[in-house]
Amino acid sequence: MKSIYVGNLAYSATNEDIKELFSKYGNVVSVKLVSDRETGRAKGFGFVEMEDDQALKAISSLDNTEFMSRTIRVNEANPKR
Repeated sequence: MKSIYVGNLAYSATNEDIKELFSKYGNVVSVKLVSDRETGRAKGFGFVEMEDDQALKAISSLDNTEFMSRTIRVNEANPKR
């Protein structure tokens, strides 16, 4: 299982939007968009969990592509320290 970092997202992007985008490359286990604790507003990034080989395909296919009028960054998430 790999965790994928997705950055520079449109603030209007929903978990469903992201799941739909990534499901073209395989089974999406989870999507977690990060929002500000104080305001509840989206911060423009999140994490997607997928099986390893599907995750690698999604990363190479989606990094630096246009999604909802923004060029998104997609790479393997660094483990929490």
